[in-house]
Amino acid sequence: MVLVAAYGAMVEAKVLDTVTADFWMPAAALTAVFLGLHLVIRFLAPFADPALLPAVALLNGLGVGFLRRLDLGNAAPAEREELAIFAGTGGRQLAWTLVSVILAAGLLALMRDHRSVSRYAYTLGLAGIVLVMIPAVLPSRFSEINGAKLWIRIGGFSIQPGEFAKLALLVFFAYYLVRKREVLSLASRRFLGIDFPRGRDLGPVVGVWLISVLVLVFEKDLGTSLLYFGMFVVTLYIATERVSWLLIGLVLFFGGVYLAYVLGDLVGGPFANFYLRAQIWLDPFADPYNDGYQLVQGLLALGTGGLFGAGPGGGQPGLLPEVQNDFIFAGIGEEIGLFGLSALLVVYLLIVERGLRAALAVRDSFGKLLAGGLAFTLGLQVFVIVGGISKLIPLTGQTTPFLSAGGSSLMANWLLIAVLLRISDGARRPVAGGGGKAARPSGGPPEQLHGAPTEVIRP
Repeated sequence: MVLVAAYGAMVEAKVLDTVTADFWMPAAALTAVFLGLHLVIRFLAPFADPALLPAVALLNGLGVGFLRRLDLGNAAPAEREELAIFAGTGGRQLAWTLVSVILAAGLLALMRDHRSVSRYAYTLGLAGIVLVMIPAVLPSRFSEINGAKLWIRIGGFSIQPGEFAKLALLVFFAYYLVRKREVLSLASRRFLGIDFPRGRDLGPVVGVWLISVLVLVFEKDLGTSLLYFGMFVVTLYIATERVSWLLIGLVLFFGGVYLAYVLGDLVGGPFANFYLRAQIWLDPFADPYNDGYQLVQGLLALGTGGLFGAGPGGGQPGLLPEVQNDFIFAGIGEEIGLFGLSALLVVYLLIVERGLRAALAVRDSFGKLLAGGLAFTLGLQVFVIVGGISKLIPLTGQTTPFLSAGGSSLMANWLLIAVLLRISDGARRPVAGGGGKAARPSGGPPEQLHGAPTEVIRP
């Protein structure tokens, strides 16, 4: 939070030519919120990984600071010094942070053992599919923003249900794969040193692939499609340790994407939007003032930032469409440069690494798959966003976790962190008088609690 306060002071010095007496207030408010969550964790999950909360708090705090910087830049010069700390997009993000942290604390209080959530795996799986499909079936005026149908918009209220769907689907994937991993691990033939599964076991992968293609076509977003399919295939790989599943997943996904691109060129219709996005990706400078404007401005912002950036408050993020959401990484990058963006990516990498470490340390298979899937999903979401902004892949409608404005993404990702905290607490909890050995979480044997799946070892 000291870094967040220093960032706010530098923004005011650049934009206002002075540092007001209230520059520290957003950082102070965030400190109170995160200190409250820290105390909750100390009581409810005392052995949870201590690196997760500070890393996420830094990202969340910098996001609030940059959104206030946008508010200052958008205000009239005469009104900037009088702009209230809790006004505008930055003020709303502070409120959403408070709500998100309360939800995370509530989840820690309700879920005293991560295995208990497996009782609701099928219900959560169905809820996840419904949440994914709702924007696709709604009329465009209620669900579409910038060409992607990912939202539910009613009046001035909007929510992105897919952010919560990923959590529900991951619980279902982990539960399903724990029960089916012996079958899915069976090999039918060996090719180039890789064991491939039996043909009749491809059903679940093909089913999720079809759902991801439908998301690509009807919700017009490559990032969401890649996110859902990728998290299933990687969870399947963690469960079976078969590289062949990764290869099959890559072939299916890229084959489906190429087919959608070809159909968009030949047929149009529901495939036309993806074809247009692919064309913009291939050559954004072909139409830099119309279709390619957003991507071109993002690339120019990153190029202008260079290695060290223009300094906090020194860029021109107002030229970037949707800089508070999709393109916040490019807006920040103009001001902190390549070195600053690399530091942010290292913080994300730290969060993913600690999530994977919790997956390795926890003893039950359900917890391993759930923690591994959650950590990978967060990393994949960052890759999808940064890849779109840097022209590595076509643009997506995803938001940058903990940085972008909006309540849906922030609440869903804080809930994700709460689950990782609960799993890491179970993994790191010592045995009472056990000489430092790791203990199973209280409440039942490691593979069976509250209806959780029982692992069966077959010869």
